[in-house]
Amino acid sequence: MLRSRRSPYQFQTLISSTQSTAIHHGRRPPCLLKMTWNFKQGALAFVIRPSFRRMLSTRASVDEKEEVSSDESRVSPSDGNGSVKGDDYPTGEFEFEKFDGWKSFTVKLRMLIAWPWERVKKGSVLHMKIRGPIFDQLQGSFSSKLSLPQICENFIKAAYDPRIAGIYLQIEPLNCGWGKVEEIRRHIVNFKKSGKFIIGYVPICREKEYYLACACGELYIPPSAYIGLYGLQVQAAFLGGVLEKVGIEPQIQRIGKYKSAGDQLTRKSMSKENCEMLTALLDNIYGNWLDTISSTQGKKHEDIAKLLDEGIYRVERLKDEGWITNISYDDEVVSKLKERLGQNKEKNLLTVDYRKYSRVRKWTLGLTGGKDQIAIIRASGSISRIRGRFSLPGSGVIGEQFIEKIRNLRESKKYKAVILRIDSPGGDALASDLMWREIRLLAESKPVIASMADVAASGGYYMAMAAGVIVAESLTLTGSIGVVTGKFSLKNLYERIGFNKETISRGKYAELDDEQRPFRPDEEELFAKLARNAYKQFRDKAAFSRSMTVDQMEAVAQGRVWTGKDAASRGLVDAIGGLSRAVAIAKQKANIPQDSKVTLVEVTKNQPSFAEVVGGLGSSLLGLDGAMRDIWHEFSSFEGIKARMDGIILEGIECSPFEDSILALLKDYLSSF
Repeated sequence: MLRSRRSPYQFQTLISSTQSTAIHHGRRPPCLLKMTWNFKQGALAFVIRPSFRRMLSTRASVDEKEEVSSDESRVSPSDGNGSVKGDDYPTGEFEFEKFDGWKSFTVKLRMLIAWPWERVKKGSVLHMKIRGPIFDQLQGSFSSKLSLPQICENFIKAAYDPRIAGIYLQIEPLNCGWGKVEEIRRHIVNFKKSGKFIIGYVPICREKEYYLACACGELYIPPSAYIGLYGLQVQAAFLGGVLEKVGIEPQIQRIGKYKSAGDQLTRKSMSKENCEMLTALLDNIYGNWLDTISSTQGKKHEDIAKLLDEGIYRVERLKDEGWITNISYDDEVVSKLKERLGQNKEKNLLTVDYRKYSRVRKWTLGLTGGKDQIAIIRASGSISRIRGRFSLPGSGVIGEQFIEKIRNLRESKKYKAVILRIDSPGGDALASDLMWREIRLLAESKPVIASMADVAASGGYYMAMAAGVIVAESLTLTGSIGVVTGKFSLKNLYERIGFNKETISRGKYAELDDEQRPFRPDEEELFAKLARNAYKQFRDKAAFSRSMTVDQMEAVAQGRVWTGKDAASRGLVDAIGGLSRAVAIAKQKANIPQDSKVTLVEVTKNQPSFAEVVGGLGSSLLGLDGAMRDIWHEFSSFEGIKARMDGIILEGIECSPFEDSILALLKDYLSSF
């Protein structure tokens, strides 16, 4: 996706591949198509403007001093469980250790002198409500967003907090990937090791929500609950027919048979290769869902699959067949909790909510004290080189700011290791390459462990492969190493709307980026050479980073997206697990005993900004609908060439709101004729 500067009353949107992976090294990147929406005083108009000097291509180049040969040392084969043979990585599994008398006394003393907002009444129930998007980036104290680090930390604190009797977990429809769901589920299981209860309550029960809730062991659903346990699906959207109707001709050069971003622009249906890739992803996630539910509920795979295939809609059947504990309304669950804890039925249940409990320091509970420090630097969202005019803090990965933090970590002597936490589908390839270089330099001075969340593909994987060890969740989406490049010919569109533009040029290929006409044969040949060269450099750099031969990398590249489990068996990932395993491996690499405490230092914590406070008000004043707000967010912080994994929409697996926004806007435009 490409962005350009805009006034507050104007959007300039370039329809392009969302999966480019090459960097254009010409004097100026050409462009293809710009659509400008002017909205002023509530009016929304569609205007076509010529777009200059941008091209739908990106390239990853290997440093000229770092030659990659086919004789590079081979990566060790996987043992099939996500760990590479020959490297004994610790699991980082949570072990609950009950505090002794002195430690317990110390914790109680700290609670007495804690800040007022850290006070919690003894016997309280931690009430956590998880819904909608969950961000991997640590949020500020006043942010309303759900933060995965804070959710996980609350589980750990509650396990040790003598004031917390248990957890009441309400799970609403989730809008996040399976990587984060796996991380939260792991912390639910770990919390239960403390011996405290955790109760799940799910008013809308779909696959993700049930996957989380059944880990609680005790699960309640209201009688009117919506049951959406029907299975999982994958979708791929195609704009070929839409662009044809508008009068736009995409001219795409694709290297990597699985790189499907070009398909989105040129095709009207799914290619054989894209179908193969998406089917494998779906099978992985569906199989994992069946395996996990089977082991948790003690049921056979065929029984679970049969339940889905029969289209269950009655809550009573879930209870009768042992899928849930009971059918109860929220107030009835609360009454059960009062009775269990011996609290007065006439009074409110003693609770502390997620946001207040997030402000309780780990120090207060005696969960800090390690002298060795490990830094955590997070890369969440789309990657851009510089901050855009309208971008909000924390809205993506800003290359120049990220590089500054990496350099500070390299110069600092207080951190024994660094964990690079990635939740990004990629973005600007130039920014990715610059960050890759800085991460490599950092890895030469201290251990760097990459930990993947929902997605670390294209530019996200580019960053990860600079680390010494890569850890991913079994369902993380990663890889996507390939190249798509091209331009749009707007000849038919210009003729349709009566637009004309005349050009005077010097040089055989000076008009290579001319959107008024298709490529000449010699221009098309040059573009093909550019794409092949771009792919070679990107693939070779990946092979160099992973100590693989070019042939080995070629077999797993070609734009293919893998789950973390499959990536581990192919040498793209070293170990399967979450942040806790990344910490354990960092301790191992830094020669810190596994039983020693360490202090984790977040170096990329978001701070609330004025823009975040007034953002919603500003959108309302401008009269933006939901689709336009999505595009504002998507295009607000980038100017240049972008390389990222194409949008994959998997119902119950992954979301791609931007793709829906583009389709909605094109539909509105076509309906105006």
